Amino acid sequence: MIDDDEFYGRIRALSLFVTFVITVLIVRAGHLQIYDGEHYAKLADGNRIRTIPAMAPRGTFYDRNGVPLVTNRPGFTVCLLPLTEPINQDVKERVAKILHVKVEDIDKKIEAHVGFDPIRIKSNVTQDIVTVLEEQKDDYPGVVIEVQPIRNYMLKEEAAHAFGYVSEISDEELERRKKEGYKQGDIVGKFGLERVYDTYLKGESGGEQVEVDVAGKPVQILGRKEPTPGNDLYLTIDKNLQDATERAVDEQLKAIGAHAAAAVVMNPQTGEVLAIVSRPSFDPNLFAPGISVKDWEKINNNPYHPMDNKAITGEYPPGSTFKIVTGTAALAEGKVTPEEKILDTGTHWLIPKGNAGGEVLGWINFLEALAHSDNVYFYEMGNRLGIDRLEKHARLFGLGEKTGIDLPYESEGLVANRAYKEKVFEEEWYLAETFDAAIGQGFNLVTPLQAAMVMGEIAANGKRFKPHMVNKIVSQDGKTVKTFEPELLSELTVGQNIISLVQQGLHEVTKVGTAAGSFVGFPIDIAGKTGTAENPHGKDHGWFVAYGPFANPTVVVAVVVEQGGYGSQSAVPIGRKILEAAFHVPVAAPAAGK
Repeated sequence: MIDDDEFYGRIRALSLFVTFVITVLIVRAGHLQIYDGEHYAKLADGNRIRTIPAMAPRGTFYDRNGVPLVTNRPGFTVCLLPLTEPINQDVKERVAKILHVKVEDIDKKIEAHVGFDPIRIKSNVTQDIVTVLEEQKDDYPGVVIEVQPIRNYMLKEEAAHAFGYVSEISDEELERRKKEGYKQGDIVGKFGLERVYDTYLKGESGGEQVEVDVAGKPVQILGRKEPTPGNDLYLTIDKNLQDATERAVDEQLKAIGAHAAAAVVMNPQTGEVLAIVSRPSFDPNLFAPGISVKDWEKINNNPYHPMDNKAITGEYPPGSTFKIVTGTAALAEGKVTPEEKILDTGTHWLIPKGNAGGEVLGWINFLEALAHSDNVYFYEMGNRLGIDRLEKHARLFGLGEKTGIDLPYESEGLVANRAYKEKVFEEEWYLAETFDAAIGQGFNLVTPLQAAMVMGEIAANGKRFKPHMVNKIVSQDGKTVKTFEPELLSELTVGQNIISLVQQGLHEVTKVGTAAGSFVGFPIDIAGKTGTAENPHGKDHGWFVAYGPFANPTVVVAVVVEQGGYGSQSAVPIGRKILEAAFHVPVAAPAAGK
């Protein structure tokens, strides 16, 4: 038991301690109120510091001569920035009304949003909307205007399938690409070169460190990191030749009342794509700010499928252009000699299949048969070869597989073969189907790019180069990030004398054969091949493939016109105009083709 002195001593000690603590608290409170009062008052009022990202401009596309094709322009994007509290329902309704969007769509974007980045509601808004939002800031708390680079496709519908388009990243794609640093609201390549080279083009976003008040209004900018633009692409495309190819296709479609076509122009010695066209087309500028329902329905409901890049995805029977393969195979396998004459009586003697126009050419050799595209002669070549050898040589040319071009969604095509028919139809192979395959009908399917590649292999003495659209990638400081050199994929395993015979036969096509009427007086020596492919859904498809100059080829052309009829009448006029542009030939009206 403690005595009174000890008890009162403990009470005094406790009193002193309590007095000390209270004194410290009073001093601290005074310090906070007197010296730091203004600072903490601001924080108490709801001030926050946030980083607002600034989107990096995507890299520019240039043609092979340095002409800009795809650039960026400044645009205004309406965003929500809920830094201090959720966006009020009244504000969402006002935003929806002025932007002509649904409140539900705004709610979906808010629900999916993570972090403090702006929630982009609508891009590329007009100046009058920006003016209203700026003048009526008090009615739109948490709404900000972001100056954002908008993709500018300067050629509009021209080369749209090659360039592709950009749009806001989808939720599904975001899940796949989060590890690459992508965030909600990012603009990404969706199609064409924009998609294939997206990681090179996208650049590095910057941003501002901003102090905002309780209403979400910026108070002051505390710091800024400038965005770094993406790398530039220098393409293999020649703008002038692209323009000419587009015009040639459009003029011919209008003249003959057709609606769809494709054309590819290449350098057979390098694989560089000089021009590529698919019709009908679309304007990729519609996608950059977010395509409207009206514009999308117009594209999506077009029965000729504007979004399909027919140059690399369209699969067509090659028709008589396939006789290049059949003829090479027959010569290489020793099934015919160049001098041997075969009798064309109008139909083959084993199966009553004849020439498309009912013509009878009599005794003809290889060069004459190729020049005049004689079906009966090539039926016999199919008969002598058999489907297995024909398939082997088609695959040696690279048919039945993707070319590897740096564009998405390329089709493989189809080489006629026993295994395919047995798998799909569970039927055995018939000789009549070999006849069809020998002239590019039946099961055979090729893309226009593959047709250009076959012609290019003959032009390049058997060499097959990988087609490509980009020459080099260059950073903003002018340093070359990556270059693309010619890539040899394969060489035909046939003698050079055989390739020379095929070259001569194709040369004769434009001199005395099926394309001769359209190239009378043409100043550049060229080789070519017409084709007409049967189409069970309507008129025949028209084909033309060509290369020149004949002695030293630098240009290969492949053209297909859907439901255009005879290739000599539908596709050859397009091919001639392309060759005129490629070789700077003065324009002259050609004689009518047969």
